[in-house]
Amino acid sequence: MISRDSSLVDVCFAVCTALDTIGTTAVLTGGSAATFYAPTAYQSRDADFVITMGNDSSNGIEAMTRLGYTRTGNIYVHESNRYTIDFPRGPLAIGEEIVQTWATFERGNRLLHVLSISDCIRDRLSWFYWYRDTSALAAAVAVATGGDIDLSAVRDWSVRVDELAAFEEFADRVALRRELAANGVIADDFGELP
Repeated sequence: MISRDSSLVDVCFAVCTALDTIGTTAVLTGGSAATFYAPTAYQSRDADFVITMGNDSSNGIEAMTRLGYTRTGNIYVHESNRYTIDFPRGPLAIGEEIVQTWATFERGNRLLHVLSISDCIRDRLSWFYWYRDTSALAAAVAVATGGDIDLSAVRDWSVRVDELAAFEEFADRVALRRELAANGVIADDFGELP
């Protein structure tokens, strides 16, 4: 099911589906959610799933083992695929705000629960706001550039967490990337913006 050549998104669909079949709901979050929404602009090296509902953890370990994963410390390493899987401690949240809904995508008989596009952006921005992680800012910009989002809702959240100036930096970068894209410059062509 998961091979050496499986992409991160392929791995995420396989893991989420395997857990779903045993009654466990796991939601893709973090940089891996950004990779899902902007795969050509941002690449995570692992997948982060937060368990929102679940069965006995031994069933989850068995499901991961059937996919070819071995638990090493707090992460799962695949026997032939480079992408690792992590299950950060819940609840599913952005800062202090609990996330209660998410997007679900289907690929044939597989499914993937992932933060909504707006929550993915807020998640990446939280790392930029509170830890000044510029790679998280770049991921948020890539996701926002490629997706249909409500920037006013992200702005309102940014005001609530007292990060309006940082939001404006993000919004300026999104506007610039959209302008460049409208002029035929694709995201991969212009990399990190000043």
